[in-house]
Amino acid sequence: MPLVIAGAGMAGLVAGARARELGLEPLVLEKGSRPGGSMLLSSGVVWRHRSFEDFRAECPGGDPALQRLIHDRLDDALDWLERLGAPVVARETGNPLTVGRRFETSGLTEALGRTAGEVHLRRTVQRGHEGPLVLATGGFPAALAERLGLILRANPWSTGDGLWLARGRGAAIAGDLDEFYGRNLPAPPARVGEEGFVPLAQLYGRQALVVNLDGVAFGPDPPSWSETDLAQATARQSWGRAWYVVDGRALAHPDVAGQVAAAEEAGGEVRRADTVGGLALELPPSDKLVEPPFAAVLVQAAVTQTMGGIRVDDHARVLREDSSVIDDLYAAGADAGGISTGGYSSGLAAALVLGLAAAEAAAA
Repeated sequence: MPLVIAGAGMAGLVAGARARELGLEPLVLEKGSRPGGSMLLSSGVVWRHRSFEDFRAECPGGDPALQRLIHDRLDDALDWLERLGAPVVARETGNPLTVGRRFETSGLTEALGRTAGEVHLRRTVQRGHEGPLVLATGGFPAALAERLGLILRANPWSTGDGLWLARGRGAAIAGDLDEFYGRNLPAPPARVGEEGFVPLAQLYGRQALVVNLDGVAFGPDPPSWSETDLAQATARQSWGRAWYVVDGRALAHPDVAGQVAAAEEAGGEVRRADTVGGLALELPPSDKLVEPPFAAVLVQAAVTQTMGGIRVDDHARVLREDSSVIDDLYAAGADAGGISTGGYSSGLAAALVLGLAAAEAAAA
């Protein structure tokens, strides 16, 4: 009976490629119209925290065994991707807190697909499926974004199929199903297509006065380095929206000025003025608004990846509430929960390492 892999994003393609290397004949099914999942839409950076202690401090609620697996195995896994022919764009992440590599995502998808074999598009796993199965359907960001009224910053096919299939077979949950990794994007009427998921991310919350639609400042001050906590705080505001207000000191930074201009070009609501009063917003006094000119950008939280999901062990085997293993059932990528709980870590790294682990456990 073949190993069936549900999903052809990073985790599914990795599992398929590794399974074929180990002599299996995997059957890779993809619900959508193309392989690559949300990985194809990402910046392509696959990274880890510099030390395991940093990982634990950043994500204190996560499963230590899974975190250890990802931290210890990632470097070799990145070498494996390169041996498959995945094109490396940069060998640094651009962040002094992390190490990893940036891949060109279409080339990465192609390299994994060559090894994994044919991907059967617009196909899903049938209920009652028997035999070895890897769940790699990308979590449920589309369902969560719809429920919370937020922007979806991921592929539209990840609606929770893997989670609900696993739950039907007695799987336990790990992590918080409402916790997500995301970004604040220019709010409608801005036009944000898939090509804008990375360049339109508004990542200057540390330099901005952040207020909700009532003009009340909120959120972590300062936000974490990733600003994921700020996106989650924005999601809890009315309509999941906020204003980012900056002064001339912030706008002197090319990155901030470029992100504000990108929001403006995308049709977002951007207000510019030489005085704070000229922005026509109710704003509290702030030492972040001192020097003209001033700009305000209306943003909305966007869901990229869910953090809660199926409980697995460090072989990617799905577990019941009593920690017993469900035979022939594995989960990888965003379908596996409880890794980044309470913080932020690389979803692509988890997909890579757990995809490898799932294939190896299935072949053992």
